[in-house]
Amino acid sequence: MKVLFVEDDHSIAMGLEYSLKQENYEVRTCHLASEALKALDEECFDLCLLDVSLPDGNGYDICRKAKKREETAVIFLTACDDEGNVVMGLDMGADDYITKPFRIRELLSRMKSVLRRYQKADNSEKIFLIGDISIYPLQAKVYKSGEELFLTTMEYRLLLALAMAEGQVLTRNQLLESLWDIGGDYVSDNTLTVYIKRLREKLGGEDGETDLIKTVRGLGYRLGE
Repeated sequence: MKVLFVEDDHSIAMGLEYSLKQENYEVRTCHLASEALKALDEECFDLCLLDVSLPDGNGYDICRKAKKREETAVIFLTACDDEGNVVMGLDMGADDYITKPFRIRELLSRMKSVLRRYQKADNSEKIFLIGDISIYPLQAKVYKSGEELFLTTMEYRLLLALAMAEGQVLTRNQLLESLWDIGGDYVSDNTLTVYIKRLREKLGGEDGETDLIKTVRGLGYRLGE
């Protein structure tokens, strides 16, 4: 996912850019409105994180330009949480706003929620095929060699999160974030270990020899043959 991040405070920008890159987002950071407008001419972004107040303009102008592409999501980062500023941003087509100061986990959750709205149609119609496993998101069903595989709700969510990454490595934190955000339920690190073990056993059959969930040491997990 490509993110345009616009923030005039260099220290905030540096810290948040690092956190986003740790979550595998591709980030282009701008400190001025003019830089952001130029970036929109040069690249397409999945999401724009926009500070409202900038030295040479404001985030609203950037939002207007970004929203000319229907597939670009916009979240405002603002220290002004009064109703007028919020309504103005939403009326321009912004998808969400978050008031400073905020916790990075909250921002990541908001970002994922917004991005799912834009991807929902594609993801719901896509069938994931990994080895002898077939995943049908629209029906929330999983098949192994043509026979339906019965998973618990959390096992299914874990499998779908890995499948949607399409072979990319997901960290344990990303998996925890995904499970917690989708269901609204807290999942501990130990519980995640149990879910991965049980899911591996079900995907690999009773002997558990066929392991489609690959451990990438020091990084996390990916789904693949």
